[in-house]
Amino acid sequence: MPPDIDTQFARHREAFARKPFPAASERKALLGRLESLVKEHAGEWAEAISRDFGGRSRHETELLEIFPSLEGIRHARRHLRRWMRPQRRATSLWFLPGRSQVFPQPLGVVGIVVPWNYPLYLAVGPLVPALAAGNRAMVKMSETTPATGELFARLAERYFPGGEVTVANGGPEVAQAFCRLPFDHLLFTGSSGVGRHVMRAAADNLTPVTLELGGKSPAIVGRGFPVDEAASRVMFGKCLNAGQTCIAPDYALVPEESVADFVAAAQRAVAGLYPTLAANPDFTAIVDARHRERLSRLLDDAIARGARAIEINPAGEDVAAAGKRAPTLLTGVDASMAVMREEIFGPVLPVVPYRTLEEAIDFVNARPRPLALYVFEHDGAAIDRVLANTVSGGVAVNETIVHIAQDDLPFGGVGESGMGRYHGREGFDTFSQRKSVFRQSRLNGLKLFRAPYGKRFEALVRLLLR
Repeated sequence: MPPDIDTQFARHREAFARKPFPAASERKALLGRLESLVKEHAGEWAEAISRDFGGRSRHETELLEIFPSLEGIRHARRHLRRWMRPQRRATSLWFLPGRSQVFPQPLGVVGIVVPWNYPLYLAVGPLVPALAAGNRAMVKMSETTPATGELFARLAERYFPGGEVTVANGGPEVAQAFCRLPFDHLLFTGSSGVGRHVMRAAADNLTPVTLELGGKSPAIVGRGFPVDEAASRVMFGKCLNAGQTCIAPDYALVPEESVADFVAAAQRAVAGLYPTLAANPDFTAIVDARHRERLSRLLDDAIARGARAIEINPAGEDVAAAGKRAPTLLTGVDASMAVMREEIFGPVLPVVPYRTLEEAIDFVNARPRPLALYVFEHDGAAIDRVLANTVSGGVAVNETIVHIAQDDLPFGGVGESGMGRYHGREGFDTFSQRKSVFRQSRLNGLKLFRAPYGKRFEALVRLLLR
């Protein structure tokens, strides 16, 4: 029987107090153990995640969870010593020859709340910078993926016998208790609604939070990009993990004269990617009945309000019996429909026509700021207009999803889609106490500014305030 989370936390606190400043070699060794935990059990991870989903593509788990987890670990190990070095900062002319520096130090005990959609990558992704920064970590896995959570807990005990990383499993009560612990930093990945509760719980302890949420990430198809290729890339990003991805394209903005071509190209793209759906191991199931019903309600509401649904089911199969949802395009959508207000989180793509690029930009800006934005365009000026006039957590130009895999790019949201950044150097900084240090020189001119004040002091002040 694993210890309860209060006991786990107390043990972490005690251990950190005994050794609060681990050396670079120790941190790299912990990252090496994390790499082994992922790599040596790749088959078990894929099997556990598939069991939790009722059918998750092994190839998607390898591509979207195992590969980026390993890449993130290796990136951190390569750059760790440089990240740990004090950073020189400019010193004001009046305080020379003193020196200014920023010293990164570990925070202490970090909490990580993991969602169900990518249960390995979204646990390892934050763990990497947390361990690189010298912290200890507690990980709360989702109750929706119990097999993955149990595997992680078992492997964490084996690979981290010193208890540097511990895993908590359980339902909402455990999650609530977890978020009330006085962590030195808490990172949560999940929905905006739950993120608000997490932030309230953390506020009682003045625990700083990083919230990786979601929202409605648009894909803008420009007139300077081939419609067929844009549809292919959008549908690839939309159908990965059956659309259960926080940065999946949530809707497509398409020039009004190209909507029919886009719809036809999207149908061809899905048929090429997934000639069959029901028994196709590479087309992932919707994680549970609750989420399947949620998607059905979104579609039913849109159709009842006048939208046209175009289901893409190349072999005409009964996909519901396999726990899946066929990719579906929606045309004729409007703001009254729930599908245009709520994050879809499934293989359903509304297609919205626009007349001018400015109109598409205005459409995006009239809604909460998204976690991701995608623009398909070869005209550099048009790309620059979109980048300069929209706000989102991240952007990929002429592709979807892959910006999250760039280890030197910070990842995070803005507004409704979250706050804070991790990955790479920014992740190391997020989980560090960045201590500001001023070193006074032996040549200390500040005595000129000390009492008793007189004419010389007044002359110096006049010089400062000129």
